[in-house]
Amino acid sequence: MTKPERVKGFDPHGAEGMEIAGPRLRAARLARGLRLADVAVKADVTKGFLSLVERGRAGCSVPTLIRICEALDIALGSLFEYPTDVVVAKGAGARLEMGGVDIREFLLTSAEERHFQVMQTLLRPGGGSGGAYTLASETVFVFVVSGQLDLQVEGRLRSLSSGDSSTFSARSPHAWENPGPDSAEVIWVIAPPIPAGTMPQAAGFPSPNGA
Repeated sequence: MTKPERVKGFDPHGAEGMEIAGPRLRAARLARGLRLADVAVKADVTKGFLSLVERGRAGCSVPTLIRICEALDIALGSLFEYPTDVVVAKGAGARLEMGGVDIREFLLTSAEERHFQVMQTLLRPGGGSGGAYTLASETVFVFVVSGQLDLQVEGRLRSLSSGDSSTFSARSPHAWENPGPDSAEVIWVIAPPIPAGTMPQAAGFPSPNGA
C-alpha cells in the first residue's frame, strides 16, 4: 500500500493555501459587487485574512470556508475541481480545496455523478477539519486507509484506525483530525454529492474545469 506522503502532489511538510478556491471566492465576490470588508464581517474573519485566502496565500478551516461561502451566497461545491477521466489513476484525483488544516484532498468522482461523491484526504499529524461543520447532504461514510482518525460527531468521539469505517448524518455537526504520529489517508463517501450550485462569474474568470 502506498503511504500517504508518497501520493502524487502531497508534501507532508508543506503548507496548503487556497490556490484554486481562493481566486474563485474573489471572483464570486467581485461578480456580486461586494467589498472585502463586508464579506469578512459576515464570515466572522478579518479583512486581511480573507484577502490572503482569496489570493491563495492562506488556508482556512472547513467551518471558516463554509461561512465565507454563506457570506457570498454560493454553494461550497461551486469551488470544486472535478476529474474528467473515466478512470482516475492512483494519486491523480482532482485537487480539492474544501478547507482544513495540514491536509491535502482530492475529488475522485466526476461532476456528472449525482448519487454520491468520493473524496480522498491525506492528513499530516495533527491535521484535520479545524472545527465542526455540517454539510448540505444526507449521509457520510468514512474509511481509514492508513493511519488514525479521531472523528467527532455531535461531540461524541469515534476513534478509527487503519481498516476502520463509520457512517453518520451529514447534517450532524462533525469534526475530524489525525491524532497519530504519522500521516493518514482517509476515503470519504458523501451522498448525495455536496451541491455545486452556480458560481457567479466575474469578467474574464474561468468557471470550474473550463466550463
